[in-house]
Amino acid sequence: MDSIWTKTARLPQFEPLRSDLNTDVLIIGGGLAGVLCAYKLSQAGVDCALVEADRVCGGITKNTTAKITSQHGLIYDKLIREFGTERARLYLEANQGALEEYRALCRDIDCDFEEKDAFVYSLDDRKKIDRELKALDRLGFQAEFAADIPLPFPTAGAVKFPRQAQFHPLKFVAAIAKNLRIFERTKVLELGPGKAVTDGGTVSAEKIIVATHFPLLNKHGGYFLKLYQHRSYVLALENAPDVRGMYVDENQRGLSFRNCGGLLFLGGGSHRTGKEGGGWQELERFVCRDYPDARIIARWATQDCMTLDGVPCIGPYSKGTSGLYVATGFNKWGMTSSMAAASVLTDLVLDRKNPYTELFSPSRTVLRPQLAANVLESALGILTPTTPRCPHMGCALKYNAAEHSWDCPCHGSRFREDGALIDNPATDDKQ
Repeated sequence: MDSIWTKTARLPQFEPLRSDLNTDVLIIGGGLAGVLCAYKLSQAGVDCALVEADRVCGGITKNTTAKITSQHGLIYDKLIREFGTERARLYLEANQGALEEYRALCRDIDCDFEEKDAFVYSLDDRKKIDRELKALDRLGFQAEFAADIPLPFPTAGAVKFPRQAQFHPLKFVAAIAKNLRIFERTKVLELGPGKAVTDGGTVSAEKIIVATHFPLLNKHGGYFLKLYQHRSYVLALENAPDVRGMYVDENQRGLSFRNCGGLLFLGGGSHRTGKEGGGWQELERFVCRDYPDARIIARWATQDCMTLDGVPCIGPYSKGTSGLYVATGFNKWGMTSSMAAASVLTDLVLDRKNPYTELFSPSRTVLRPQLAANVLESALGILTPTTPRCPHMGCALKYNAAEHSWDCPCHGSRFREDGALIDNPATDDKQ
């Protein structure tokens, strides 16, 4: 179940850490966010190192659909209602700025970068579309209404963001990572003030960035309450239409579409990790009905950290952990969020002001409606009297027959049938 990206790119390989190391900044986690942090800090002349427990971009990044866009669903009407116009404008600016940084970097990188319009459609609610268009008008962004889009079902219309982009994420990472100081197959065993103990040596650093998808420290920051995880699924189709853009349903359980060369990527089947959902079967039924001439040539799944309010957590890990920073909760929009995170964290490490620090602050309120659902899931998982259990916080695991894994409905850890860890926040294999 390898993604198209892993089949069509060669990433550089890096040696494990084999001795103690001193550096100014340590980045933990070699996904796109961690690599971009290392790249930006290196460009700024900072002595930094990155450690990755497995291979660079071997986790979530290799399974993205790689849409580079500031259109994150119908988010701007929601942000204005919940945070006000100014914060919504800052969110738009941060992500549009990330898009422009990719545009500039990719001029000199062979990574299949293409400008594409992005669309969020609704199957049956034109009012949602109109509210989002009015919100974007308030923010001064030239979005457009699209009445007819080239998808095989009727819609109530879509919000169009012009001149967004898509690319090959692993070709991009291969280009920016090759000259960085990276240690692969180097697992962090213990994290303390100014140091990380790994299985290859102790790294001492003035500042540490945790970019491990789901943060690895439980006792600080309360991320086990702030975050939950979603799985979603992708099919790569041959002999399917060119949809001439990037499309996503405003409903979290809906379908997404984008082309890649001669292929169409169909995404969907989403569900909270550890719960039942449509998975690949839902997508296969759609293909049989709506693209009967198409052929499935690849399939893969991905997992996303979701925040309570739809805004990533980027900044100081917690109020009580000086010199420790985090980037997490990208809410299925990891491309621009990773670039925005790298920009914010680089400025924080260098003690420079950044206009988006407060917006993304991990210490903002957790009093959101989703909090009750997260607490309930954790309580149910802990109290369910079955085995096996997740080593993260002791929740009962659920068997995922589609992917042959044991999944945690509390916080999203996943394990192979033999017990080996697949996805964090757990740091150990299940027993």
